[in-house]
Amino acid sequence: MDSSVSLWDSYRMRVRRKRRLLRCIRKSRELRAVQNNTAAIRPSDVLLVSTVRNEKIRLPYFLRYYRELGIDHFLIVDNDSTDGTLDYLGGQSDVSVWHTTHSYKSATFGVDWMNWLKRSYAHDHWVLVVDPDEFFIYPFCDTRPIQALTDWLDNSSIRSFSAMLIDVYPKGRIDDVPYVEGQNPLEIANWFDSGNYMIKKNPEYGNLWIQGGPRSRVFFPDNPKKAPALNKTPLVKWNRRYAYVSSTHALLPRGLNQVYDEWGGEKASGALLHTKFLDTFTVKAAEELTRRQHYSNSVEYKAYADRVQDQPDLWCKWSEKYINWRQLEILGLMSKGNWA
Repeated sequence: MDSSVSLWDSYRMRVRRKRRLLRCIRKSRELRAVQNNTAAIRPSDVLLVSTVRNEKIRLPYFLRYYRELGIDHFLIVDNDSTDGTLDYLGGQSDVSVWHTTHSYKSATFGVDWMNWLKRSYAHDHWVLVVDPDEFFIYPFCDTRPIQALTDWLDNSSIRSFSAMLIDVYPKGRIDDVPYVEGQNPLEIANWFDSGNYMIKKNPEYGNLWIQGGPRSRVFFPDNPKKAPALNKTPLVKWNRRYAYVSSTHALLPRGLNQVYDEWGGEKASGALLHTKFLDTFTVKAAEELTRRQHYSNSVEYKAYADRVQDQPDLWCKWSEKYINWRQLEILGLMSKGNWA
């Protein structure tokens, strides 16, 4: 009986994956190429894919950070920005941009658009999928470029690499210090919860499900199970047959979600420092609540709106100031595994 269930599950997931791929092809009609520099992509290039909307203030540091990390080319979907994002990205030779005025929600919160970009341009490339307020940290990132990590993953026959989302925040009200375009947001938001995380296995996709941190503690104190998921698998050696199904929380085929060791050992993993909580957050939260383009009828942004008027201080006496990746490893929030 167990083998029958397993075969049925495998068939069901294959069908689901094929539907995702068909869906992304259909949704590709919603994208208009504004700047297509993909002819410059080399076979060994590491790519970054992101969907943005009105993030011009963040983009200068975002691009600089990832260029210094070793990203070779950026594939960006602009979801009808009105702040000059397209003008800013224009003329940057390592950036390709597609524009759409269509619904972010109906594109599975941008997943369909990005699945199509990866299917079209990222086959057999390592691809990092991040939001413009997320900064990827991995073991030895202070001394080794991302190609060192992807080379080790290739040599170890590992196809996907996980990174727990860690919300960082300022000490004091989130509007106390204004964020300036081009600034490193970690100069302002550099505290995080070193504990207060819940973890369980998701039987549907075989991935881990992590919740907690300041968003659970402050915005969902009475119902922490409603708090946003913090588990992500943002770095994948892409194949055109792959598909994300829920942000970067889960992938198909399901084997890509096996980023942990069930037998007690530790697989190498990283972190995504999530710099959402700057002084720009209040305006952003109000806009997104009005647009209602986010998961579960924007329940997350409803929680933000209920509390953000009070400008809550996310810092507490158990908060820890971010230093480097080694600190996160000591706290058990990431691991170098057997990468020496």
